Amino acid sequence: MTEETLTETDLPPVRLWPALDLSGTDFDPVLAELMREGPVNRIKLPNGEGWAWLVTRLDDVRTVTNDPRFSREAVMDHPVTRLAPHFIPARGAVGFLDPPDHTRLRRSVAAAFTARGVERVRERSRLLLDELIDELLQDGPPADLTATVLSPFPIAVICELMGVPAADRHGMHTWTQLILSSSHGAQVSERAKEEMGAYFGELIDLREGSADEDVASLLGAAVGRKEITLEEAVGLAVLLQIGGEAVTNNSGQLFYLLLTRPELAQRLRAEPEIRPQAIDELLRYIPHRNAVGLSRIVMEEVEISGVRMRAGDPVYVSYLAANRDPDVFPDPDLIDFSRTPNPHVSFGFGPHFCPGNMLARLESGLLVDALLDRLPGLRLAVPASQVPFRKGALIRGPEALPVTW
Repeated sequence: MTEETLTETDLPPVRLWPALDLSGTDFDPVLAELMREGPVNRIKLPNGEGWAWLVTRLDDVRTVTNDPRFSREAVMDHPVTRLAPHFIPARGAVGFLDPPDHTRLRRSVAAAFTARGVERVRERSRLLLDELIDELLQDGPPADLTATVLSPFPIAVICELMGVPAADRHGMHTWTQLILSSSHGAQVSERAKEEMGAYFGELIDLREGSADEDVASLLGAAVGRKEITLEEAVGLAVLLQIGGEAVTNNSGQLFYLLLTRPELAQRLRAEPEIRPQAIDELLRYIPHRNAVGLSRIVMEEVEISGVRMRAGDPVYVSYLAANRDPDVFPDPDLIDFSRTPNPHVSFGFGPHFCPGNMLARLESGLLVDALLDRLPGLRLAVPASQVPFRKGALIRGPEALPVTW
């Protein structure tokens, strides 16, 4: 019997985690089971090779995401087990970098995502949203809230922040959907990513000497100063553009919750002052994605919650599980608008913490204010069970949200 076999018997069993198309805001039953089994598990996802560690407790998730002994960059050379049927990382893309290169790239666009940078688009965003709701009211009920407001609004806002002209918004949205869906196949997804990259390459190139504050201009200026390469700038722009549309799915789930639990919406109408805290609690509760996102590789032997991980082992963290950690969030499956503190990790943690978190909060706040206040009778136009949710997607959310008022 080899030493390898002996150590294998000491490890927890490998659990298969199939690709599930879950409806509504149901929590993944496989993940719930894994959480009950212990803080660190071994999983096998539908694609890729081998098994990976899964870390589910909040403190452990923070450790893994913030510790240089766990590398994103090393994933490039490992065919890790994964949810996505195709894995097309671009070498040098910010999602697969570790500090200090990751820090250098993030610094080039940081100004656009500060409180001041986000405030720069607040008034324009409010006007865009008012126009969309004016049209919604003018056309009358019933309507698909996703198609009329929850999809076009985040697209318009991220394009505004990125410096993408209004005429090109539809093309951006089409590319994003093809990149995020697993149902079209690897070639379609890759071609969409290449086309979006080519678009941003031209846009950034044109803005090399710009002093404007949109992301494309900031990237163009950083390329001009030789702080980053054009290739790095394009990779970052593509990631930020795609990430900007996450608000569509999150707000779709948020309003699905408010419309299927009208007592929550009623409370937010009656107590507008609690809305920011309530949105934070809804962001904690919402299952943002299917399964897990990007893995990391252990660079040297390390112990997490008493489990020894070896160099070369792949590791996933589950932010969804961390947000339901019973040791941190009492009654984690309960939506509690008075929950405080609320240290959720819906925007990630550590160096890869989502740069757009303040923008996402701004958009969520504007949407809740505008839709609850301007449409006091807003309700689902179909039974909750008939609201169609995305299938075969990495990110969760309703495909359509039929409403009336």
